Amino acid sequence: MRAPAADFAIKRKEESIQEESIIDRERWKDRAEDKTRIKRKPSRSRQQMSILNGYKPPPLKLLKEDRGMKKSPQEIREIRELGRKLEETLDSFGVEARIVNYTSGPTITRFELAPGPGIKVSRIVNLADDIALSLAAMGVRIEAPIPGKAAIGIEIPNRNTSPVLIRSIIESDEFKQAKGPLVAALGRDVGGDVILCDLARMPHILIAGATGSGKSVCINSILISLLYRSSPEDVRFLMIDPKIVELNVYNGIPHLMHPVVTDPEKAYGVLNFAVREMEKRYRLFADRKVRDIDSYNEAMRKIKDPEEDETTLPRIVIVIDELADLMAVTQHQVEDAISRLMAKARAVGIHVIIATQRPSVDVITGVIKANIPSRIAFAVASQVDSRTIIDSGGAEKLLGKGDMLYFPIGSIKAIRGQGSFVSNSEVEAVLTFIKDYHDPQYDEGVAAALENPSGTPDEEQGDFGGEDELLIDALTTVIEADYAAVSLLQRRLSVGYPRAARLIDRLCELGWVGPHEGSKPRKILITREQYENIMREVDGAGDNAHGF
Repeated sequence: MRAPAADFAIKRKEESIQEESIIDRERWKDRAEDKTRIKRKPSRSRQQMSILNGYKPPPLKLLKEDRGMKKSPQEIREIRELGRKLEETLDSFGVEARIVNYTSGPTITRFELAPGPGIKVSRIVNLADDIALSLAAMGVRIEAPIPGKAAIGIEIPNRNTSPVLIRSIIESDEFKQAKGPLVAALGRDVGGDVILCDLARMPHILIAGATGSGKSVCINSILISLLYRSSPEDVRFLMIDPKIVELNVYNGIPHLMHPVVTDPEKAYGVLNFAVREMEKRYRLFADRKVRDIDSYNEAMRKIKDPEEDETTLPRIVIVIDELADLMAVTQHQVEDAISRLMAKARAVGIHVIIATQRPSVDVITGVIKANIPSRIAFAVASQVDSRTIIDSGGAEKLLGKGDMLYFPIGSIKAIRGQGSFVSNSEVEAVLTFIKDYHDPQYDEGVAAALENPSGTPDEEQGDFGGEDELLIDALTTVIEADYAAVSLLQRRLSVGYPRAARLIDRLCELGWVGPHEGSKPRKILITREQYENIMREVDGAGDNAHGF
């Protein structure tokens, strides 16, 4: 057995791996400062924050400013000493390895080890508990190997952690330069680099972890960053919060399609509405001969003189803060609706964020899990829970308070990072600003769907979520005008676009009006005599429009 190693070999891009003395403190200091320094530019002023389609984003001054993560000289010395102990510990177990690099982030420091000749990776992995004991560290995690590198990563918690404030993410060049209305802030990785997620690509995400691990803060970070980025014309929200207290603060913002639903039995009505909206958008895309929401919106923008119904469609983000409560009440209906949305809703711009503190197989079922390729795991109690979330262990070794493993779509391994933090007071300040400048824009179609939460999207119901009460009025309106259009019903019946569109769809299904013909109004397919016969039958049935 060789003597404990006294040097580290620092891997340079220009040089081959060299043996260097641990006493070379200046090089260690430079290396640490290079890895922990955050590249920042002056934040955008309030005047520079553009007004998006009449929407005034909140100013950045409502969020606390991040002071950065620059390590103090004392912290640099502690990292060097920690690295020395790590090499000595491995050597005491007969494992020859040297540290070739390290990165120190807000929560952990990752040492990159190059095993000696003939040393199996499994030998180092199996020493995780012994390393934690020797270094008096909690939650030592080993990543073997580091993707893209010929090295093994040993992640050790920092003695002093630094919170990642959401303002630093929103001000970052990465966030400013990212394209798309659904780019959200997640946090920073081990090296201090920004972690963003684009819901348009993900296209759905599962967030799971034990109580107090950071799930709710993560949801708030995603929502707040979206509110800074997108107008209600671009993004709308549907929120389900069986815990009642987490998301109610968002009531009243213009992005919300309906007040936050807290009753688990009514939550299915929200999902039911989303499925119907998905199917309606697919029919709309088929009429326009486009494949996805981006192509449809682009086509709408090219119309020189659009009618009121020829407008762009917003993306819809559905947030479920506690899936376990829904599964306990209406498991089969909820599971069916969620699986349908996750399988088909991406193209039409509907995305689902699911959070739970019970990552068990009876909550995160195989059907749901198979349709969520992007996942975030916060600290959990056991390796079994970790495997339920991200199909591998590791989450049981997380430190809590925002320490996370992010598994984006297309990734081979999870990315460890520190979630961005936004306090309750910051959330309240941002939402108050938005509510002061903008009125709520609730969708009547969601309320109608909640009146019939037990119905299924495929049922050929006469009432269509309570809308048959206006069906005959809609027919009378189009007969008098001698043409059918969504904009016509919006003006004459004083209803919103979604409800007017559903009425037109129903009139078309009944054969009373013709199909969509580009920019032309729909044709009336029944005669005045047929209309009068329908009205007589309606009067005879007690003003009930069912059966037509």
